[in-house]
Amino acid sequence: MRTRDVTRTSVRLGTVLLLTPVLCLLSPVFSPLSPVLGLPSPVALAAALGQRQVLPSGMVLLVSEKRAVSIVTATMLIQAGAILDPPDRAGLANLTAELLTQGTKTRTATQISEAIEFVGGSLSVEAGQDVTTVTLSVLSRDLDLGLDLLADILLNPTFAPDEIQRKVQEVLAGIKRKQEDPGEVSAEAFAALLFGTHPYGRPVEGIEASVPTITRDDLMRFHEAYFRPNRTILAVVGDVSIPDLTRRLEAKLGAWQPGGPNFTPPPPPAVLARPVVRTIQRDVTQANINLGHLGVTRDNPDYYAIQVMNYILGGGGITSRLTATIREEKGWAYDVGSAFIPDKYAGTFNVSLQTKNEVAQDAIEAVLAEIRRIREQPVGDDELKDAKAYLTGSYPLRLDTSSKIVRLLASIEYFGLGLDYVDRSPGLINAVTAADVQRVAQKYLNPDRYALAVVADLTKAKIKP
Repeated sequence: MRTRDVTRTSVRLGTVLLLTPVLCLLSPVFSPLSPVLGLPSPVALAAALGQRQVLPSGMVLLVSEKRAVSIVTATMLIQAGAILDPPDRAGLANLTAELLTQGTKTRTATQISEAIEFVGGSLSVEAGQDVTTVTLSVLSRDLDLGLDLLADILLNPTFAPDEIQRKVQEVLAGIKRKQEDPGEVSAEAFAALLFGTHPYGRPVEGIEASVPTITRDDLMRFHEAYFRPNRTILAVVGDVSIPDLTRRLEAKLGAWQPGGPNFTPPPPPAVLARPVVRTIQRDVTQANINLGHLGVTRDNPDYYAIQVMNYILGGGGITSRLTATIREEKGWAYDVGSAFIPDKYAGTFNVSLQTKNEVAQDAIEAVLAEIRRIREQPVGDDELKDAKAYLTGSYPLRLDTSSKIVRLLASIEYFGLGLDYVDRSPGLINAVTAADVQRVAQKYLNPDRYALAVVADLTKAKIKP
């Protein structure tokens, strides 16, 4: 699950529960999968069962049977994200994903879209930082058609030159539109400051200079190398059993062969030694601010204490300290929030807000003051209780639709969280103490070493370097 708004950066937080490492199992086995059916409480969730199997091709299959639901929803995570882009071909993974549904050896782009729309289904492909995500939704009676289309776009894309040219222009137009959005500009500048030459510092869609240089041969080589079943997780929810689905997948994807090069993760980005600031002049009434530093990966043992701490600091919406100070007390911003975003190979801590140009520097100083306060002073009992109550009580809301369930199933597998993840999580959250909150705040928050990106009318916003 880099992929990737308290601004755009916190959108990646949503992918948080969506993306992470494949567990390498050597033989096809079944195992119980707990709480994944969107039931009313973590306890009830733990009573539900799903199944996990590793297919002979190496693809990991996760299935949650919901016989009462006539729609089958599937999410496929393929380790073919932008982190694999060559530096001079930024946007390659994204362009590959965009083109999968734009024509195969047997179907045109129009035929693909008409076939899935005729049965009221959907089929889409999207690249992220670490993975490419394929989503499919069809009525159970139309599952064969859905799987046939899925197999076709995965195994037989043509990357037709005219479609490449058309998609390149669409991507370039999208890049230009983003440059007109101050929030997007600030988020991208923040990522570039934080990650430097690390792939996470580049936009998934690439940049204006790189996208037009991507050739058909580049696309075909990328697809051939990385779109492999042993690099793939498939999560399915609906009126289907794992034996039936296994049979159907063998019929549709039996020709999909494992392979691909070994991936060596890039060196982690360097920790900032001092504040690094980038200001960008725009004729805007609101300053767009992103402030933060490197965070943690999902396998960090302090993950749950960090989430509780961040909820109190700025992740809890109107109940958070940042909102209480900057919105309620000062009236400087309507929305302000913080997030720890644990990607697979590096994490991010980010605070984002919009405020009047004239008070931008004051707002930045208030954010830093709240970061220092949570480091220096123990949190209150009520704050701690409310944070834990929300984080444990919100689980059912994360699982109230089939699409949320498949995303959770896929992320559990990707991040190697274990089949008992939903069972364990509430207890781990409830075990967090006020001392734990202060400890992780001191360890993982640093108000003296941060990246700051501000898009504002700099004649009015007097940002200190």
